[in-house]
Amino acid sequence: MKKIIFPKALKKGSKIAVISPAGAVDVSQLEKGIEMIKNKGFEPVLGEHLYTKYSNGYNYAGTEQERIKDINWALNDQDISAIWASRGGYGCQHLVQHLKLKNFTNNPKWYIGYSDNTVIQSYLLKKGFASIHGQTIKTSSFGVTDESYDLVFNILKGKRPEYTLKSHKFNKAGNIEGELVGGNLALIYALLGTKYSFDFRDKILFIEDIGENFYALDRMIMTLELAGVFNKIKGLIVGGMTNMGDEKENKSYEESFDEFAYKLISDRISKYKFPTVFGFPNGHIKDNRPLIIGGKVNMKVGDKVKIEF
Repeated sequence: MKKIIFPKALKKGSKIAVISPAGAVDVSQLEKGIEMIKNKGFEPVLGEHLYTKYSNGYNYAGTEQERIKDINWALNDQDISAIWASRGGYGCQHLVQHLKLKNFTNNPKWYIGYSDNTVIQSYLLKKGFASIHGQTIKTSSFGVTDESYDLVFNILKGKRPEYTLKSHKFNKAGNIEGELVGGNLALIYALLGTKYSFDFRDKILFIEDIGENFYALDRMIMTLELAGVFNKIKGLIVGGMTNMGDEKENKSYEESFDEFAYKLISDRISKYKFPTVFGFPNGHIKDNRPLIIGGKVNMKVGDKVKIEF
């Protein structure tokens, strides 16, 4: 198995690039998050096209060429120690064929984000580099807990996360160890069959999602099954499932962990024996515990759940 490289811990004054690889953002949406970076003792460096807007069937943060320019600058600039995505949305798939790691390989840096950023994180892992599946900068203006960000900064400073959770009725017990892959289910699904897809063999898979109709969720889970993913993985962690189904019909629409979505997933994987955790607090939710994509995880599922990197 290829050894996964963890970037070096940041020091006081280290520079963190803030870029918009996908959807457009306004200045007001990032003010709190950028100030937070400063208050933690780091220097935010804003991408040239951070606030650019380009409408082409979707409001992107610039043209493909502008977003490619920003991400390759952030990846390869020797003065940058970490990269924090302003938001997700859609657009990272435009970039993945054009990413360059010439200087990055000599100076690996943490890439932080979730949602559409799953594409970039899958790419980095294919190249042998870990990344942080955690909150974006924009969500700091939406009432996300301070701890969600404090835990990201802990990882940036070199601390490996460990979490203890209550058991969930859909959990499957067991103790396993393996490399963590995954992120946003819609993007895991969108990458299947491409050379940028995660390698699922003997991995622990994490999934989360937002705003999907229940039939679309079922379709994605079915596609993972048809692609043989569930025959390959050693374990599964299910995070936030929120704003699922029809808002008018779903009483759990605003809940972080939609009960029907969980039942649907549980039913689909019922024939598989791998340990499974439901209700992990990571995803499009306000109380978010960051995960390390590419990190080696020790996962114990019983009366309580313990996940250690």
